Amino acid sequence: MPAFFLTPAGQVILTFAEALALLVPLLILVAYLTYAERKVLAAIQMRKGPNVVGPFGLFQPFADALKMITKETVIPTGANRVLFLLAPMLTFALAMLAWAVIPVNDGWAIAKINVGILYLFAISSLGVYGIIIAGWASNSKYAFMGAMRSAAQMVSYEVSMGFVLVTVLLCVGSLNLNDIVLAQKHIWFCLPLFPMFIIFFISTLAETNRSPFDLPEGESEIVAGFFVEYSSMSFALFFLGEYANMILMSAMTTILFLGGWLAPFGLAPFTWVPGPIWFILKVMVVLFGFLWVRATFPRYRYDQLMRLGWKVFLPLSLGWLVLTAGALMAFGWLPHHV
Repeated sequence: MPAFFLTPAGQVILTFAEALALLVPLLILVAYLTYAERKVLAAIQMRKGPNVVGPFGLFQPFADALKMITKETVIPTGANRVLFLLAPMLTFALAMLAWAVIPVNDGWAIAKINVGILYLFAISSLGVYGIIIAGWASNSKYAFMGAMRSAAQMVSYEVSMGFVLVTVLLCVGSLNLNDIVLAQKHIWFCLPLFPMFIIFFISTLAETNRSPFDLPEGESEIVAGFFVEYSSMSFALFFLGEYANMILMSAMTTILFLGGWLAPFGLAPFTWVPGPIWFILKVMVVLFGFLWVRATFPRYRYDQLMRLGWKVFLPLSLGWLVLTAGALMAFGWLPHHV
């Protein structure tokens, strides 16, 4: 039955069911992403990784979750109790809310809004608040330094990410994520916009505080950064939020540059595979890139991190934006509604 024939209560129930259908598999995927990361790192470092709990160590994520749930939540004496507990909840909630507009197939999104890309950018920008609140509320110098690092890092790389998004939007002429995917029927944007694809992927590593940009956590100098004082489920929520953000950024990369749910270049041998399968496969490939980078590159110094963001990515992304706009105008390729 179409949603507009339902009563208001029925629409609420339908939306709730859709949200559950998306979030439950997402949480399972987050759990197994931690398992996959440990296995990939183990393989690269020539060791076994988790292999005891369950066959091939497959139940290890659930053992970790059980350990987190049963541990005591320790709140430092000088901490602001309300904000200290609110920060991980905010981080986790924002990581989940962003998925409302992600289409895994043509029209398959919980919220079909025409400004989906703006919604995603707004949600990703809000993510820094959870980290700043955690750093301040912990009443710890290490936590506060980690929070300040994260704030500066996310602001720096959001600028170049914004230019990347504008470049894609110029090529499509729409803020709708569904339209962005359908515009890549003949050629994925990762080919004509290859420099922007690379900038976007590296910026997502910085946005999610992943290696080699994990300066906010810097174990060698600030112990564990903004979550140094966290334990049990409050720590687990930060952990889940970080990995959910990794999957979200991989989904955004897939939608913006890898054709979303579309088969590779519309080739007939691949079109029989359902769209959601292609979407999941592409997200998994991008996620493998996250894990591979962590195992390969050493951590940047903070001055190198800032130099890369402001002196390399910002001028390069701005220059490519101007070049793309000029090419579209010169050859008359601008969408008619831009």
